[in-house]
Amino acid sequence: MKMRVLLFAVLILALFHFSASSQEAPKNKSSYDTLVEKLKSNDKTVNFKELRLAYANSPNMENGPDTDPQKKAMMAALNSHDFAAALKNADIVLAADYVDMDAHYVEYIANRELKASDQAEFHKFVLQGLLKSITDSNDGKTPETAFQVIEVHEEYVLLRFMGVGLPESQALLHKNGHAYDEIKFKDPKSSEEVTLYFNVDIPAKHGL
Repeated sequence: MKMRVLLFAVLILALFHFSASSQEAPKNKSSYDTLVEKLKSNDKTVNFKELRLAYANSPNMENGPDTDPQKKAMMAALNSHDFAAALKNADIVLAADYVDMDAHYVEYIANRELKASDQAEFHKFVLQGLLKSITDSNDGKTPETAFQVIEVHEEYVLLRFMGVGLPESQALLHKNGHAYDEIKFKDPKSSEEVTLYFNVDIPAKHGL
């Protein structure tokens, strides 16, 4: 009798082990994925700087799909008022990089023109949050108070929303172990020369 009980217990343990080992362990979500999910669920408490930095530390930054063709296509479609095509391509860009400000801008304008007001307002909120996450912590007037960017393209997006065209000059500086872009341009309102500094440690690390 004892032997039968022992054999039964061994069988149960063996079956439990087989069942547990045959199931693939769930993959741990990155902080970037978690923040994106929260934001998509309309959680407006998401810290956008944290989101951008989480993306920079995620595999998506270097190993994500090449969405350059979709980026060009979404802008071309937006300019030609093909809003459905603009949204289709912007969706692909955001699936790979949810902190891409150009894609959120396209989503905002295209949804607004298609009378999808809720979606338009959501992407406008995200776009503004991403922009403010660059400018709120520093003023960009010195290397010590430089704006932190995760991609050099963020510099041009910020300048564009400031109403600035092409900068007059751009130089790469190194100071105290950090890398900075020094950008000079004419203020569109006063015509005075302005110099802004961007910390490019992250783009330099990733070769972007």
